[in-house]
Amino acid sequence: MIGSIKGKIILKKDKFIIIENNDIGYKIFVSANTLNNLAHSTGSGQKEKSSLFSFWTHLHIKEDAQDLYGFLDYGELEFFEMLIGVSGIGPKGALTILSVAPVETLKKAIGTGDTSYLTKISGIGRKTAEKMVMELRDKMGKENESGSLGQEIDILEALKSLGYSQNEARDALKKISGEVDLNTKIKEALKILGKK
Repeated sequence: MIGSIKGKIILKKDKFIIIENNDIGYKIFVSANTLNNLAHSTGSGQKEKSSLFSFWTHLHIKEDAQDLYGFLDYGELEFFEMLIGVSGIGPKGALTILSVAPVETLKKAIGTGDTSYLTKISGIGRKTAEKMVMELRDKMGKENESGSLGQEIDILEALKSLGYSQNEARDALKKISGEVDLNTKIKEALKILGKK
């Protein structure tokens, strides 16, 4: 079992990277968040090729393939492994879930039983969202921050009503840091979306 890998990124695509370690290139599937974090941490492509990166990994073995999934943060790997433990969610589906919101936001949604938030994720229907809540809620602990989750849903709906897609709105929300009120978050999100 490969638990972690460290090396240089020699190729980066939409859903995976190739990382070279001891002259062997490993294809590692990563979330959109991980790809964004890599882009922000390196700046130029030249620096990226000369930098060493460490990934926590999960090796998924099935009848016709062996796929490696990588995460910069160990907490994200743990959450990924919880997600694939839910019947009906495979590794690719778990990566899709991890690509739409930070782990803490997803944990809040599950911890508070907010299936309406989870069904806004592409490919997650009502039954799968209910299964996620039912099977993972106890592992999330008691979350009392449903207000911030409700605020995020309100912001997403406001941005969608202004003509932005769900993905554009989520990406803008991820870039807003700190605890600010609803109106400030909407204004900041609009500034971010206006720069595109």
